[in-house]
Amino acid sequence: MRIGKVAVVMGSDSDLPVMKDAVKILEKLGIDCQVHVSSAHRVPHKTAALAERAEENGIEVIIAGAGGAAHLPGVLAAFTTIPVIGVPIKTSTLDGVDSLYSIVQMPPGIPVATVSINGAKNAGILAAQILALKYPEVREKMREFKKEMADQVEAKDRKLQDLGVDAYLAGMK
Repeated sequence: MRIGKVAVVMGSDSDLPVMKDAVKILEKLGIDCQVHVSSAHRVPHKTAALAERAEENGIEVIIAGAGGAAHLPGVLAAFTTIPVIGVPIKTSTLDGVDSLYSIVQMPPGIPVATVSINGAKNAGILAAQILALKYPEVREKMREFKKEMADQVEAKDRKLQDLGVDAYLAGMK
């Protein structure tokens, strides 16, 4: 059974290759999500409606990815009290720094939690951690997820200790 509900919204379908990482981690953790393309500039009324109806549609967290001017996360946050996590998308002109600044510089009263440039996976993890406050099942899955990550690091260290630096690096090629 899927629990919680997260909306993953992006300003353009060209953002989907980045935003799929949020969807994948939510699915891995058993969290229900819906995915939308909705531009803050091209379809502002649709974007506002997504945010205004989010709570009645069972949405508990919104993850919004946008590049360039990157107004989407802030616009969504302006129309709801549900937590919004912004994912700055890397751009060809300023490598995503423009997106990062647009999302992180929100005015007082309209917060948007912001992850790294192209950090959709972390956005999914942060959404899960928010939901874990309400859902013990998500909290347990987050504990398991973090243990898996720690186990992977320990396995890599054991391999490094066994092989040495040069052989380890040769195996990475």
